[in-house]
Amino acid sequence: MSEAQTTTVEPGVAKDLTAFQQNVLTILAEDARYGLAIKRELETYYDSEVNHGRLYPNLDDLVEMGLVEKSELDKRTNEYGLTEEGLDAVLDQLSWTFSKVITDDERAERIRGLVDDAN
Repeated sequence: MSEAQTTTVEPGVAKDLTAFQQNVLTILAEDARYGLAIKRELETYYDSEVNHGRLYPNLDDLVEMGLVEKSELDKRTNEYGLTEEGLDAVLDQLSWTFSKVITDDERAERIRGLVDDAN
């Protein structure tokens, strides 16, 4: 794609997030979870331990930004869910990524295949 054909897609608030925070939002896009379930999912992705001192401050930041909502499951356990703004941030990041990756019909078809496989 030539520079004249390049479409500018802004990633919105997603550009202000760390990769770790974006991964948390992606996990929560599937379903609301309590903290330890998010931690386990991240550990599977990173193939290494994620400590509480990293996870919970990031969750608190995402709550403060309005991207995640926090509710109490019981006196010891909080559940975290994606807000509509959080989903928008995930979709904005995907849109921006796709705008950089899809440079021709072959790549577009590969992305369509990924989407089809995810369904």
